[in-house]
Amino acid sequence: MIGGRLLALMEQLGGMSVLAARMVWGLVTLRADRTEFWRNMYRVGVKSFPVVAVTAVLVGAITVIQTGQVVAEFGATSLVGWGTSFATLREIGPILIGLMFSGRVGANNTAELGTMVVTEQVDALRALAINPIDFLLAPRYLAIIIMMFMLTIIGNLMALLAAAGTAYVLLGVDMRLYYASFAELIELWDFFSGIIKAVGFGSAIALVSCYFGINTSGGAVGVGRAVNSAVVASAVSIFVLDFLLSAMLP
Repeated sequence: MIGGRLLALMEQLGGMSVLAARMVWGLVTLRADRTEFWRNMYRVGVKSFPVVAVTAVLVGAITVIQTGQVVAEFGATSLVGWGTSFATLREIGPILIGLMFSGRVGANNTAELGTMVVTEQVDALRALAINPIDFLLAPRYLAIIIMMFMLTIIGNLMALLAAAGTAYVLLGVDMRLYYASFAELIELWDFFSGIIKAVGFGSAIALVSCYFGINTSGGAVGVGRAVNSAVVASAVSIFVLDFLLSAMLP
């Protein structure tokens, strides 16, 4: 039982590695379809902005609410800006945005590719001598990574603004004090650390969703299984990458 599952896991990891190499090769050699890339940039990024914006605003507000009791007890209002900004930029923002992005974009990408497979649209592309990896997968892979990167930057900004507003309303922390704490104690590397994680999360979401989507089998039921597997695998990948990157990054 354990051996069989371990072999299946190794087979999936090997398949993802081969698929990642083929997608990167398609991008490097400029064989990836440009029209499909721009279509996915809009579908993945612009249409995901509302849910990412709501997530980011709530992240900033909740972070202040959770720290408010401690701040009020010890009178450490001068550290509110640093505490909320540090947690948001390095950990909470990228992780929660990544999970929301995975739920919306990753699941949709897997379902779309899986439907194309079971309805033999991918086989039709091969019959027309069109490489599905260059035409379908590589553009989606790059689009998901780029938009995860951009949405994390925008989400961080919105989370910090929401945190500053919440701190002013609930704790009476002047926004100038909040900004002074942020500017004095937050380093540029704190921002870059979260962005590096966001790029890693985006790459994992893109690879996992493309892999499970293109390897779908079993009709409509198979599409459902592929989506479920992709969402679970993406979430696990995000937490594993977060652990590894947190250990490696200063």
